[in-house]
Amino acid sequence: MSHLLENRIPPPLVTLAIAAAMGLASRLMPQTPLPVALHYGAAAGLFLAAGGLGASAIGAFARAKTTIDPVHVDKASSLVVSGAFQVSRNPMYLAMALLLTAIALALSNLWLLAGPVMFVVFTTRFQIAPEERAMATRFGDAYAQYRLRVRRWL
Repeated sequence: MSHLLENRIPPPLVTLAIAAAMGLASRLMPQTPLPVALHYGAAAGLFLAAGGLGASAIGAFARAKTTIDPVHVDKASSLVVSGAFQVSRNPMYLAMALLLTAIALALSNLWLLAGPVMFVVFTTRFQIAPEERAMATRFGDAYAQYRLRVRRWL
């Protein structure tokens, strides 16, 4: 039954749903007083990092002329291993997790860090694992070697 969710819900939609749930939860839960530097500084830094990382990864896919469609990974025409993909096999998803973490900090509620954790767990199981199977089938040994060099998240 769980395989029915594989590659069905695009991670940006998962991110939006979790962000909305975090926003609602922040209204229902007491704030966690955070130092200003953490509340605003770290949130802003993570937000900028997420944007830069995501843009860099999308740019690498565009230069390789391959799809960024997370629902149709079988249409991938190139194995992208440069730029942000030298640090993480999933920099776009990492950017989304960083964005959710920034939101939790900006809302000054440490309980909301459950949001990015849920994103990582859901995305790993229902998006990344099936993508990895597809990439292994499509790119064979080149992908196997890449997996040995670069971690899934960080």
